[in-house]
Amino acid sequence: MKGLALNFLKLLIRFKFPAIQEITTEEFAHWLLNSRKSQPLVLDARSQTEYAVSHIKTATHIDAITPDLAVLSTVAKDRPIVVYCSIGYRSAKLAQQLDKAGMKCIYNLSGGIFQWANEGRLIFKDEHPTQLVHPYNAMWGKLLKATYHAQEW
Repeated sequence: MKGLALNFLKLLIRFKFPAIQEITTEEFAHWLLNSRKSQPLVLDARSQTEYAVSHIKTATHIDAITPDLAVLSTVAKDRPIVVYCSIGYRSAKLAQQLDKAGMKCIYNLSGGIFQWANEGRLIFKDEHPTQLVHPYNAMWGKLLKATYHAQEW
C-alpha cells in the first residue's frame, strides 16, 4: 500500500509541477557513484529538524519555505542541482524557484528521502550512517517504512 500511495503522490507532484525535471532514486544513486560525471549540488528542502535527523550524504540544507537563494550566488548557473524533501512536493516547489532564479539544470528527486530510505540506500547523521528518517508527521510518515521512523507518532 505504501508503494501505491507514494506512486500516486509522485504523479500528483508531476502534474502540479510539469516543468520540473525529475530524477529517480536509482538514477541519482548511479550518478553519485560515477566519479567521472560532474557531481551535483544536493539540496535538502526539509526543515532543519528533519535534516538534523538524517540526510543524503552530500546534501546541504536549504529552507524550502523561505529559501536564501543568495547562498547559491556562487554556484555556476549550469551546475546540476538535485533537490529533495520527504516525498518531493517541497523540493519541486523549491526547484521551481531555482528555475525562476536562473539555475539551468535542476532535478527533483522523485519519491524524496522516503523512497531513498525505503529502498535501503544510505542516509547520514553528522557524517555517520543511520537508518532513521524524520517522518514529517503522522500521516506522511505512513509512507516511510516503520523501521526508519526516527520517532513514533
